[in-house]
Amino acid sequence: MPTDPVLVVHGGAWAIPDDMVEAHLKGVRNAAAAAWQTMQRGGSALDAVEEAVVVMEDDETFDAGRGSFLNRDGRVQLDALIMDGATLRAGGVGCVERIANPVRAARKILSDSPHVYFVGEGAERFAAEHGVQLCRNEDLVIPREIERLREFQARTATSDDDLFAPAISHDTVGALALDRNGNIAAATSTGGTLNKAPGRLGDSSLIGCGCYADNQSAAASTTGWGEPIMKLVLAKWAADRVLAGNLPQWAAAEAINYLKDRVNGHGGMIVLDSKGRFGIAHNTPRMAWALRTAAEERWAIELT
Repeated sequence: MPTDPVLVVHGGAWAIPDDMVEAHLKGVRNAAAAAWQTMQRGGSALDAVEEAVVVMEDDETFDAGRGSFLNRDGRVQLDALIMDGATLRAGGVGCVERIANPVRAARKILSDSPHVYFVGEGAERFAAEHGVQLCRNEDLVIPREIERLREFQARTATSDDDLFAPAISHDTVGALALDRNGNIAAATSTGGTLNKAPGRLGDSSLIGCGCYADNQSAAASTTGWGEPIMKLVLAKWAADRVLAGNLPQWAAAEAINYLKDRVNGHGGMIVLDSKGRFGIAHNTPRMAWALRTAAEERWAIELT
């Protein structure tokens, strides 16, 4: 029996400034529209989350793809993961510097490799061998981020608290989808943290941390300060709460409470189960998200 499709996307959870609200709203709406069209044409949940994330990777508003934060050396290093809830197959890339749409490379790994994860030069080589065009790292760098990094590094005393403060952008992007066949999927993509050490991986591309999908429980995508999210394997934690019989909204809210209470972390999360029930939660000042179903279309910059 066909299932009514559902799509949920997020575009980061942090103190989004007033003058960036409209760009975030437009970005998540565009991502949701592209993914919805994909499913309307018969595409799978996996196809839909890939297309949603590509739209946001191509949008310089977000910390994903072109326009991402620069690392300590002034380079863009990107991470992404995509996961199929029907089969538990997943594909991830980490620390890639020459792929404008890392979620495309992640999808190729899911589809065409017995492995789950590739990093750095090996990921770029795999992507190129499977039809993903490589770019120059300079093509991913924009003037706004050069200036942002310069200002950040000019501060005389920079502590870890400065680096991961909620006021610092956490514009990681993610998408969840339920398709007509009752399958769910998830994808998350990021440029990581401003001024991060070269080679640093966050939660976004790690299975069960920043991204997870299982038809038997739920799909989840996180955004925020990656290190605490990793320590709790937070996406899987939330999915397990749905498997135990809790609603996705409860699971999302509890996951964010757990993040704060256990490791003093901050961020946001979206959760979707195979019945089309969803949850959105964050403990940052704002979070950008969009929802699309057969009955409604919503988008918001949600406040705490």
